[in-house]
Amino acid sequence: HKPSMKRHVWRKPGTIPTVKHGGGSIMLWGCFSAAGTGRLVRIKGKMTAAMYRDILDENLLHSALDLRLGRRFIFQQDNDPKHTAKISKEWLQDNSVNVLECCAPTLPIQPDGA
Repeated sequence: HKPSMKRHVWRKPGTIPTVKHGGGSIMLWGCFSAAGTGRLVRIKGKMTAAMYRDILDENLLHSALDLRLGRRFIFQQDNDPKHTAKISKEWLQDNSVNVLECCAPTLPIQPDGA
């Protein structure tokens, strides 16, 4: 008779087990303001400009409404190609979203001394 390799662990309800050594990654889209946090969306697969536009369409203005911002907000994003794609820019213009013109292209953050 082989001993069972199953282990039973008690966890506080609502906790999520974590992987300590390289368990993969997920991509999320979210927004926040001084009034609080908006929606958080999990992105499955490789994100395209069309997917990004759909995320904006389904979440950005709804988040502003939920936070009672109305149209009194300025949207900020970096220069990722999905953000600067024609389809994304057109959606922002068509929906009269005030966009803060951004910075130089995003560079990876290097730890001190790297």
